[in-house]
Amino acid sequence: MAQQALTQQLENLSAASLSTAEVPKMPSHKTFMIKKKLAKKMRQNRPIPYWIRMRTDNTIRYNAKRRHWRRTKLGF
Repeated sequence: MAQQALTQQLENLSAASLSTAEVPKMPSHKTFMIKKKLAKKMRQNRPIPYWIRMRTDNTIRYNAKRRHWRRTKLGF
């Protein structure tokens, strides 16, 4: 009886943790427009070239709009 109650509690606990876990929102089959947007954001998310730092006498030192994949989400 005690073991059955314990297994029931474990099942409830695992079900609760699954429901509160963060579920990925991006489907594996993406539409072409979403894929194009993701590709553009991937191209934008890079450091500035070294020659731009030299051209601007180091006034532009880094990409201010750089985005980390885990901290900042795109929202689509």
